[in-house]
Amino acid sequence: MPDTKISTKEAIMLILSIIVAHTIVTLPATLLKNSESGAILNLIYVSILALLVVYLIYILFKKFQGQDIFDISEYLGGKFLKNVIGLIFIFYFISSSGILLRNFAEGLKVIYFPNTNILFIILSFIITICITNSLTFKSNVKVISIILPLVIISIIFLFIGNTKQFDFEQIFPILGNGIYDTFITGIGNIIAFGGISCLYILPPLLQKPEDFKKIALTSIGISSIYLLICISTILFMFSFFINVDEILPLYTAASYIEYGAFFQRLDSIFLMIWMLEICCYLTITSQFSAIIFKKMTNLKYQKPLTFIFPILIFTIALIPKTVAISRLLGDTLYKYVALTVVFFIGILILIIANIKKHKEERT
Repeated sequence: MPDTKISTKEAIMLILSIIVAHTIVTLPATLLKNSESGAILNLIYVSILALLVVYLIYILFKKFQGQDIFDISEYLGGKFLKNVIGLIFIFYFISSSGILLRNFAEGLKVIYFPNTNILFIILSFIITICITNSLTFKSNVKVISIILPLVIISIIFLFIGNTKQFDFEQIFPILGNGIYDTFITGIGNIIAFGGISCLYILPPLLQKPEDFKKIALTSIGISSIYLLICISTILFMFSFFINVDEILPLYTAASYIEYGAFFQRLDSIFLMIWMLEICCYLTITSQFSAIIFKKMTNLKYQKPLTFIFPILIFTIALIPKTVAISRLLGDTLYKYVALTVVFFIGILILIIANIKKHKEERT
């Protein structure tokens, strides 16, 4: 439909939004815990791997221009495979959104609402995304294009504003726990680029499908720089983040910034901007899920799905009984689901489909 087509710039913003949302919550602390002082070197390493992965995805999509992973799955294995892949991607979006929302809500509860039931904090976000889901996909992407630059500016400001607090010796030993942990087990940190999942869905939604390569490489390039700024800020400021599970580590860094009496407590402004970004992320993942479900079932209208996926996100967010469990799910479930869906199943489907296409062309 015309109102779902988005520009090249908006598509880049969309991918960045997925990545940025996870850095606001627990991802920086997770990366630091996995790699310790070698986190910066490890991030450069996985950034190169992520660029290679998206370039591979671009090459594999070349024979299927304008089609998404679900169209390709149908070509490969009929409606059955299309529906299976669709359900897998919906599970990925809904589960990761629910756990991220729970962890972010726990952070808000600790910071501002210690006496408020976590259910009501989560519910406020769910009501927001139900309202925004009533808008068109393109409208929500335009909102992201406004909010995301503010988030990136806040992170850059966070880095610059805390330079006086930096201890650059935290980068040593530069290999962290050794070469094996940095370059072998550290490959798992490629989950920081979970926004790659958008590439499997975007082709039919683009105004210029021929810009797919530009979208893929540019979004990962900007994400790499952004993630380096986030990780550097926390690593140079807090060595204890390596051994302590901390909710919203970037907020803790923001609380150290002071520019005279008038500009004290800038962390509140940052948190407000980040709350808007989380709302954007939840809206996009629920709308992606609706787009996938609509394609699976051949529904004529998407409006009936406005409330279904936010309710599923709400249900997932309420499953963890404690903060420790929600953190554990955020560190493990998201990691292994993202690695399986984004970096294995999606690429595997594309490779097999290309082999089939090649055989047909030869025949």
